[in-house]
Amino acid sequence: MKPPFSWDAYSDQPALLKDKAYKNAMRRAQWREHLKTLGTALFALPLALCAMPFFKPKKRFELGLCVNLDKGHEQVALVEELGVKHLLCRFPLWEMEHLEAYATFIKSFGNDKTVVVCVLQDREHIENLPLTALHVRKVFEVLSPLAREFQIGNAINRAKWGFFSVGEYLRFFECVQAVRDTHFPHLKLLGPSVIDFEYHYTARALFHGFNTRFDAHTALLYVDRRGAPHNKQLGFNTKAKIAFLYALAKLSPKSSDDLYITEVNWPLSNTAPYAPTSEKECVDEATYARYLKAYVTTAKQSGKVRKLFWHQLIAPGYGLVDNREGLHKMQGFDTFKKLLQESAR
Repeated sequence: MKPPFSWDAYSDQPALLKDKAYKNAMRRAQWREHLKTLGTALFALPLALCAMPFFKPKKRFELGLCVNLDKGHEQVALVEELGVKHLLCRFPLWEMEHLEAYATFIKSFGNDKTVVVCVLQDREHIENLPLTALHVRKVFEVLSPLAREFQIGNAINRAKWGFFSVGEYLRFFECVQAVRDTHFPHLKLLGPSVIDFEYHYTARALFHGFNTRFDAHTALLYVDRRGAPHNKQLGFNTKAKIAFLYALAKLSPKSSDDLYITEVNWPLSNTAPYAPTSEKECVDEATYARYLKAYVTTAKQSGKVRKLFWHQLIAPGYGLVDNREGLHKMQGFDTFKKLLQESAR
C-alpha cells in the first residue's frame, strides 16, 4: 500500500490513517455520495425492518476458516487436523508480483476444499480502474482454476481500506464485473463486504443505479465492542442483526440472498500489538471459545447464513493459533474443531 496508507502486519489490516487533512478532504469530495447513502438508508432500512418477520428460510449452513499466505504452509496440516472444507484466502492487489505464490499456497490445501478468494483493494486500484481491469483479469486467469467465488473488496466503509464512499466501491465493483462478464462468466462475484453493524452503508450498496449484482452478499459482522453475541447494539443482538441483513439482501434487486459472513472473531487479552482493538475490548481464551461457539450456533440456527468464515487460523491477537513461539493452539481451536464435526453430521 502506498502513502498515506500503510499496512499493520500485527493485526493484518491497514493502519489508521494519520493524515487527517487528507482523510477529511477526500470525504468532503464525496459529499454527494454521502447524501445518497443517507437518502437510501432512510428508505431501505425501515422497509427491511418491517419485512424482517416475513423472511424465514432454512439455508444449508457451512463453516469455514480464513487462511493467509504470510502465516506459512504449516496451516495445511492444521486445516487437515480441524477438518475444514471451506477456506477464504485474501489476495491484495498491491502484491501482483506474488500472484503465483498465492496460487501455490491455495493448491497446497488439496483439491477437496471450496475456496473463496478475497480481492483486497488499495487506493491506486480504486483511482485507476483500467489498471484494476488489467490486474483483476490476471488474478482470475491464475486463480479461477482453484476458486469459483471471488469477494471483491473488503471493509468498504472504513477509510483506511481506501474507499471514501460506497459509490467509489460500486464503480470499482462494476469494473471488476465487466471483466468477469466478458471473460469469466462462470465465476461468482461477492460483495459488498461492509464491516460492523453499519447498515446504512449496506443499504446504499444494495439499492442504486449501477450495473452491478452480488452473486452472494458478504458482510464482516463483528460484535467485539459489545461483548457476547447475545448483547444488543441499538436494540439488535447478533440474531437480529443477521435477520435485518438478510431482509435487506432479500429486498434488493442487486444481490443474491445467500449471506456469507466472511470475517468475525474476538480480540485476545494481553496480545498487543497483535490485537486489532484496545485491551478494553479483549477477552481471555475461555471467553473467546465460549463466544465463538455462541456466534456460530446463532448464525447456524438463524437459517439465514449460507457460509461463515472465522478470521483466522493463525493470528496471535485474534486467531485460533498463536505462532509467536512455536504453534500454540488456543482454546478456540478445539471449540472450532468440535463445531465443524457437529456441522458435518
